[in-house]
Amino acid sequence: MREARAALMAVMFLTRIPVPSLADFRDEDLQGAARWFPAVGALVGAAQALVLVIAALVLPPLAAALLALAAALLMTGAFHEDGLADAVDGLGGGYTRERVLTIMKDSRIGSFGAAALVIALALQAVALAELVAVPAAIIAVHAASRFVALSVMATQDYVRDDDSARAKPMATRIGWRGLAFAAIPVLVPALFLPWRAVLAGAMAMILARLYWGWVCQRRLGGYTGDMLGAAQQISFTAGLLGVVAAL
Repeated sequence: MREARAALMAVMFLTRIPVPSLADFRDEDLQGAARWFPAVGALVGAAQALVLVIAALVLPPLAAALLALAAALLMTGAFHEDGLADAVDGLGGGYTRERVLTIMKDSRIGSFGAAALVIALALQAVALAELVAVPAAIIAVHAASRFVALSVMATQDYVRDDDSARAKPMATRIGWRGLAFAAIPVLVPALFLPWRAVLAGAMAMILARLYWGWVCQRRLGGYTGDMLGAAQQISFTAGLLGVVAAL
């Protein structure tokens, strides 16, 4: 029952998929949900891959890829993309830690955030167009990108103090057992991919994780919810490109 509540909470937190309401919500439910994030990523990836494969039957690959992107954005409410835009706006426009955090809280999108979104989505669309015949890669990279965000949570401190932040209840670091559990949805679809694609995608995502983890620590001394969203988007884009380069 506890794991079922955690799984439902993960779906509620990361997507707009209708799920049964949870009675007697507690912060502990959201903390437990974190280990289910890669599984939810796999679910989103499966839906995106399905749209891509079906659309590619009647449309050019790039058009099918754009429809697949739109489907995933609708499914998640552009949750991670919003984090990417806010994080890049803050980092690009702020020179002090306090100013970066203040800009991130502004709901308006700036030039830095807009540019980051356009580049990320364009690269994702081009990569997806090359992966019509390899849907398992899309599922694996979606799951792995959520695992990357979890790894930031596992190794760094949450830096916001306000109670309104959505990521605050998850700030308790996930343990190694939780990370091992979270890795399962990443590894299963990877079994259906050529080893070169797995290696290239993994290396690209590891490099993205190391870079973004360094940015989080250097600029903020830790992470925020927006930085986690950016970690997912940056590693997702890198992973897709890595797989495409190896195929």
